Amino acid sequence: MKTHSIQRGGIVMMLLFWVLLLAAGTWLLDGGFKKIITPNAHVAYATLDDGPVTLKRNRAGHFKAPGQINGQPVMFLLDTGATYIAVPSRLADELGLVAGRRAWFNTANGRVEGALTQLDEVILGGIRVSDVQGSISPGMENDIVLLGMSFLNLLTIEIRSGEMTLSLPVE
Repeated sequence: MKTHSIQRGGIVMMLLFWVLLLAAGTWLLDGGFKKIITPNAHVAYATLDDGPVTLKRNRAGHFKAPGQINGQPVMFLLDTGATYIAVPSRLADELGLVAGRRAWFNTANGRVEGALTQLDEVILGGIRVSDVQGSISPGMENDIVLLGMSFLNLLTIEIRSGEMTLSLPVE
C-alpha cells in the first residue's frame, strides 16, 4: 500500500514538473522575459496620433524607451537631472549631429567638456518635438541617450504607481 502511494506521488510530481516547464517555455516564447527587461518596447510602434506616452519602470527602476532623433532610432533613458538631451559622441557621429559651441557639463562621473548641438526632431512614441537643444557628450558608455530637460520641460509629466505619462501640454 505504501509503495503504491509513493509511486502515485512521484507521478504527480513528474506531471507538475512538466506542466510548469511547458508554462515557463510558453511564457518565454511569448516574450515574457523581454517584457520584463524592456517594458516600453511598444513605444517604438506608436504613431504620432497616439497621444500621451505611458512608460513603465524597468527592473533597475529607470524609464527607458525607444525613440528617434532626426529620424534615426535611439534608446532613451529619461533623466530629469540632465539639462539637455545628451548624446554619446560615437552615436552623435552616426546621427550626423553638428557640434556647436564647446561647453562644460557636470555629470555623475564629474565635469566633462562636450559640445552643444541642435536636434531637428525628437520623437518619443506619439510625441514629436522640433528644434530641441542637445549636447554631444564624450565618455558616455554604450548608445543610451539621456532624454533631459530640454525635451521634458516641453511636456506635462505625471508619475504614479511606477508609471510615467508624458503628453504635450493642452493649449
